[in-house]
Amino acid sequence: MAKQKTTVGTIDHEVLAFTAGRDVELDHALITVDCIGTAAHVTMLSKMPVQPALITEGECAQVIEALVEIIGLAQQDQFTIELADQDVHLAVERVLTDKLGDLGKKIHTCRSRNDQVAVDLRLYAKEQLLHTLEEAAALATALVDFGKKYEAVPMVGRTHMQPGMPSSVGLWATAHAESLLDDCTALIHAYELNDQCPLGSAASYGVPLPIDRQLTSDLLGFSRPTHNVLYANNGRGKLESIVLSAMSQVMLTLSRLAQDFMLFTMPEFNYFKLPAEFCTGSSIMPQKQNPDVCELVRAKASRVKAAELGVYDLIKGSPTGYNRDLQEAKELFMEGIATTRSCLRILAPMVAATEVNEQALLDGFSPDVFATDRALELVGEGMPFRDAYHHVKENLEELSSIDPSEAIKLKTHLGAPLGLDWNYFKERADSVTGYAMEKSAAFNKAVSALLGVKDPE
Repeated sequence: MAKQKTTVGTIDHEVLAFTAGRDVELDHALITVDCIGTAAHVTMLSKMPVQPALITEGECAQVIEALVEIIGLAQQDQFTIELADQDVHLAVERVLTDKLGDLGKKIHTCRSRNDQVAVDLRLYAKEQLLHTLEEAAALATALVDFGKKYEAVPMVGRTHMQPGMPSSVGLWATAHAESLLDDCTALIHAYELNDQCPLGSAASYGVPLPIDRQLTSDLLGFSRPTHNVLYANNGRGKLESIVLSAMSQVMLTLSRLAQDFMLFTMPEFNYFKLPAEFCTGSSIMPQKQNPDVCELVRAKASRVKAAELGVYDLIKGSPTGYNRDLQEAKELFMEGIATTRSCLRILAPMVAATEVNEQALLDGFSPDVFATDRALELVGEGMPFRDAYHHVKENLEELSSIDPSEAIKLKTHLGAPLGLDWNYFKERADSVTGYAMEKSAAFNKAVSALLGVKDPE
């Protein structure tokens, strides 16, 4: 079997391909953050109180200049990760060594690929979580706008899939919006747990040199460094699982929204009409307009949950310290995030362009939908509720339809069909967007200062 030389030793070619796995492909998404992490690490090395200096300030400037060039190449899809590199970390080191000679060989001082990939993934997650928050807020806003537009349009409220009580399109739409805004809280919690810098933990046990982990954390715009160096690496996988858990909550909301759209666009209901550009046709049935987007969102919710559980299962039996099993978590992590974001982006314009069939919604009302309202009307006349309940239950045939619009006008308390606080939804959505923008701006400012360039990403 042929052997191949790598930066960290000579290895059988087939073993190299097996152990590298998909990292050579997946790590293209990490090139920029790997360069950013390396810039912070090298800057910290140049400020270490040791003589002779491990890296001088002049050498640090050379490395950062070369890293900025690599980022530029990556943005143009011109940076190559070879199989012999195994991953982005050694690819960047190879290019720096080719360009800078012995200086390039110094960049890994006091660092392991363990803490290097850990910081890369946290930087990657930082950016992805903030984008997800913005996209989730955009969909929530689209749902709120939809709900406000059709606030007073009656809609049969259902339990057990059966007609229950008078409701409204506004109540239906904003129920999904509020769920999504709660999901944003979970995303923010995931962001805050992620916002810790593991760099400097090395292989999990620290190094016998006076590195400054707080400085590195500050340079990268993290809120703080992780404390225990062993946990800094033990947190791999756990952190990804937490992020994917938040993503799966988003997908849970989206799946239920998609299911509702599929149900209520059926000809038997005909409450809503999806925009034609979001539906696909049949290869044999000319009349078909299929809700494929909704079906795929529903299916993808299962894939994101599977990614979360996949990462969890990979690490739950791992002993303390780094284990190569973690490599398999990367693809699940990236796929779960990408899937969630794609679903958020596709649903927002679909919701905005969905049409409402007000007549079909009114036609869905039958006299029994007003049974509870009638019982409560009797309560208002002095009858105990349980007596009123049984009276109506035993005389359902006497119920008559009333104007559904008039029925929902009576529901004005907090959160009811005509008691929705539109400022509440707007303020929550704006708060999420503002949080994401503020954190993004702070991170970009830190990275710009570190690299000496504007908007490096």
